[in-house]
Amino acid sequence: MTTADALQLLEQFRAGGVSRAQVLRAFQAAPVADLGFAQVDTHRALRKGFPEVIFGAGKSPGQVVKIATTLLAHGQRVLITRITTEHARALRKKFEHAIHHELARCVTIEKRPLPRRAGRIAVICAGTSDLPVAEEAAVTAEIMGNRVERIVDVGVAGLHRILSQLTALQSANVLVVVAGMEGALPSVVAGLVSQPVIAVPTSIGYGASFGGVAALLGMLNSCGSGVTVVNIDNGFGAGYAASQINALAAVAQA
Repeated sequence: MTTADALQLLEQFRAGGVSRAQVLRAFQAAPVADLGFAQVDTHRALRKGFPEVIFGAGKSPGQVVKIATTLLAHGQRVLITRITTEHARALRKKFEHAIHHELARCVTIEKRPLPRRAGRIAVICAGTSDLPVAEEAAVTAEIMGNRVERIVDVGVAGLHRILSQLTALQSANVLVVVAGMEGALPSVVAGLVSQPVIAVPTSIGYGASFGGVAALLGMLNSCGSGVTVVNIDNGFGAGYAASQINALAAVAQA
């Protein structure tokens, strides 16, 4: 059950369309579906505003399909991250509305997209090699009901590229900035805008990048104000947090 579902049910009760017993049964339903190998949180959308997200890495295609089936049976949309081609094949075979976002390594399943809330999220990536992580952030934000503007290949090796995007940067409610190597781009962007910046270090780089640790440390030590940092390659976490910030901004602007 989502917050919208709960409100609709209460409105139906107030209008006499459903009985008190029906309302009680709906709210007393167990918030967890036990699949043996997974405890699916069916009330997460009610608490968080978005259903449980499936992390595909380490799960078999069959397990992912069963979890997705459970979420869909409860009327919820589905986001699966870090999937393989085998996951995608099994999901597309089972679900008519499954969309494989190959670059983002995600699958989304929804019968109808959420209405797009006011305001935009900008997802900026330093280099083309960072695109998979940036796309994971963008797909996450989009399925959560946000308008997303993608700005790609604007790293600090050619600073004029990001400066030419100044209008787009300053008009977004929140910015996700993805970079590997030395991870300098979020600091640059934070110096150009007044909105929150979510920095995402990637594992892209040569030996001394230490699989993204160099970018992570550079972002944690940013001199730009308003920079928050997520884990290495965690595009999902950045997109989710950006959606929460944009939701608050949309309410404030309404």
